[in-house]
Amino acid sequence: MSVFLAPESWPFLVATIVLLVITVVEGLTLLVGFSAMHWIDDLLPHGADGAADGFLDSVLGWLHVGKVPVLVLLVIFLAGFAVTGFALNVVAYALAGVRVPAVISVIVATVAALPMVRGIGAALGHLIPKDQTYAVSLDSLVGRVAAIVSGTARHGFPAQAKVTTEHGQTLYVMVEPDNRETVFPPNESVLLVRRVSGTRFEGIRNPRPDLL
Repeated sequence: MSVFLAPESWPFLVATIVLLVITVVEGLTLLVGFSAMHWIDDLLPHGADGAADGFLDSVLGWLHVGKVPVLVLLVIFLAGFAVTGFALNVVAYALAGVRVPAVISVIVATVAALPMVRGIGAALGHLIPKDQTYAVSLDSLVGRVAAIVSGTARHGFPAQAKVTTEHGQTLYVMVEPDNRETVFPPNESVLLVRRVSGTRFEGIRNPRPDLL
């Protein structure tokens, strides 16, 4: 237990705590029909390929940002960073009776964690359906019918919904009612009436569910 509380291990203890906090917060937000995972993705700039330009584009692409939710990639990085750091100190103490200085172990753990993010991100990217794409104009989804698939949507607290484009692609967006009195439970059929920002839309109950 001393390796976890040693001064040299504090960056990895902090990473572990942050990882636990993210897990708890995401779990709690899902209970109220909101997802921090999609909220963070909404904050990122979306170009034609879902990433920023230039060097940043290359880095984010290498890490599979845009193919896998950013929060998932962050969790992978924190887990790899913490495990590598703790393991490094355990091995160093077992072999030489010393602990690796925090500055050195942080660099080594970061270098080791980034390939983990890329490798696991690539595997997850293959599991995520290819029809989850921003290739079509999101504004073109206004007027289409979506179905709530995760959580309960309230005004100010969107829930995940799936909508089919004119090309037959299935996209996943965040949907909330356009007024405070309406609530969309799971499986509710919703007519998208306005794009708020990113993949976040406002909607009303589908007036013609028989046409879905």
